[in-house]
Amino acid sequence: MAIAQAVLEHVGDPLRLGCKTLFATHYHELTALAETHPEIRNYNICVKRRKDDIVFLRKIVPGVADGSYGVEVAKLAGIPARVVKRAREILAELEEKGPSRILVPVQAPPGAVLPLGQTALADPVAEELKRRLSETTVETMTPIEALNFLYELKQLL
Repeated sequence: MAIAQAVLEHVGDPLRLGCKTLFATHYHELTALAETHPEIRNYNICVKRRKDDIVFLRKIVPGVADGSYGVEVAKLAGIPARVVKRAREILAELEEKGPSRILVPVQAPPGAVLPLGQTALADPVAEELKRRLSETTVETMTPIEALNFLYELKQLL
């Protein structure tokens, strides 16, 4: 978050870069910068809630988002249902206990004893995912290219 704030301040500062920039982030804390930096304005996308789902209305309006929709975006992008479910559990814990609970223990798959975030050396799917990700320059992808790339990765699972 620190680098995101520094970049935002630098890009928006009329005495430095001072250019118009669309800066999308899930760091809700950064929205407070608009209070102290008049060149920064907050906008969000309108959403409509339907039970446990949301629909993005494709309309940008002034102001701060009323919630975080990262988990819903992941679901729409085709992230596996069990990952989305786990993300919702973690989000609920974060909202209840604060960001100090980000790394919470999870139960390893049967027969596996791995630290959080690590995969077995003999996992060919994980190795292929790592290879594909390391060979890809995501910084230069268009949004549709990124979605297609995620779809290809999903097919490996």
